[in-house]
Amino acid sequence: MSLDNYKKFLGQKIHVKMDRKMGERHLKYNFIYPVNYGYIPNTISEDGEEIDVYILGVFEPVDEFCGICRAIVYRYDDEENKLIVIPDGKNYTVSQMEVLVEFQERFFKHKILTE
Repeated sequence: MSLDNYKKFLGQKIHVKMDRKMGERHLKYNFIYPVNYGYIPNTISEDGEEIDVYILGVFEPVDEFCGICRAIVYRYDDEENKLIVIPDGKNYTVSQMEVLVEFQERFFKHKILTE
């Protein structure tokens, strides 16, 4: 999926289903998710699975979430980009987003795009 296909989500209200809730451990890499992490149903990303999403600004585990897509985590060295979705009315700077997704994105060369 090209970057342009991710950009169409920016500023849009997005429904996300969680497959890794805040506080759960990653089965393969054994780290704990400090944020809710899910996917957009009925989408396809580069890995053949749904588009992955970090949920920021929600401080408890949730099954589903509806919020505004504020950024794309564009990975230079991996084929799968991610979206960042936050509650409507909340804002995060790129620096704040970097800190909150560092637990996983530290393993990839990436840039957070907001436009």
